[in-house]
Amino acid sequence: MQQYLFPAIFAFVLTLLLVKIALQLFPKIGLMDRPHKYGLTRKPIPYYGGLTIYIAFVVSVLMFVHLDMHVIALLLSATLIAVISFLDDLFGLSPWLRLGVQIIAAVTLVVAGIGIHSLSNPLGQPLLLDQWVVNIDGLYSLSVFASLFTVVWVVGIVNTMNFLDGLNGLPSGVTVIASLTLFLLSIRPGIHYDMSAQVPIATMSIVLFACTLAFWFFDFYPAKILMGDTGSMFLGFLLAAFAIFSGGKIATAFLVLGFPILDAGWVIIRRIVQGKSPMRGDLKHLHHRLLEVGLSDRKALVLIYILCAVFGFIAVFLEGIQKVYAVGVLGVFMVVLGGFAVHYVRKKGSHHKQKA
Repeated sequence: MQQYLFPAIFAFVLTLLLVKIALQLFPKIGLMDRPHKYGLTRKPIPYYGGLTIYIAFVVSVLMFVHLDMHVIALLLSATLIAVISFLDDLFGLSPWLRLGVQIIAAVTLVVAGIGIHSLSNPLGQPLLLDQWVVNIDGLYSLSVFASLFTVVWVVGIVNTMNFLDGLNGLPSGVTVIASLTLFLLSIRPGIHYDMSAQVPIATMSIVLFACTLAFWFFDFYPAKILMGDTGSMFLGFLLAAFAIFSGGKIATAFLVLGFPILDAGWVIIRRIVQGKSPMRGDLKHLHHRLLEVGLSDRKALVLIYILCAVFGFIAVFLEGIQKVYAVGVLGVFMVVLGGFAVHYVRKKGSHHKQKA
């Protein structure tokens, strides 16, 4: 554990310093949010705070992680995501352009050899994804299904975290829990064939934990600074990449990110059924529903944190079929919670109509 302590402290302190600088600098150079755009009457606050997390993470990784091809590819891809997200925050880019860049970033991981070649199956033999291999000019072999799965996984988690950015402190808080969970799983003895291979991902996970924890103190409601897409998509990309780096942790990532993943899936399906673009935002996410039910922002945040933490704990300490049961329990809980919230809001709306 001692080898991870100093990188964590360094990343935490560096992020704190960068946020302090941003709070002073961003208002002077116009890097502020636009509350009137969303019908809010409060004063603008510093935006683009994701830049502080990006800089602190990259600097920390360059200092404390051995730079092999995998780490370099991850940093380059993450930088690409951070840059396009920052430009989107500034200028409002086409969602198709953002999607295209996300795919390029995911493909970069694939080309570097970062991906999932099999999925564990607690009910039987693993599901192999590397059975169909295409040789390119005899120099490079591409596993088709493994590559497609990796791209879909990365793009899906990137946008899932972006969907989550509807409450101050939600993406940062969830990332704190998820990155700590991935760190604990990486250093857990007895489940990895080669523990030394887990050192890079364990170090990067604890660095991400420290960066987002430091930012969370300023991001928690009421926020003093916002991360924007620059932060939420960058965090989503890293969590997705960490889950497939040095051995698959897909089930773990799915459990700890179960709330945002299932919420994002529901929202996309609902928008398509209603004939709306799945990329067009609205205020119908479950965290918005919790506010409509009557929870305060802080209570809604704490509830979601608890959900992620509980299933993160389950992900670390349960194995095999137990994780399948946990996913089932999570799904049922989400359906019940979402159904209650929707029913309560509709009942409340009809009651107001009757009084009027």
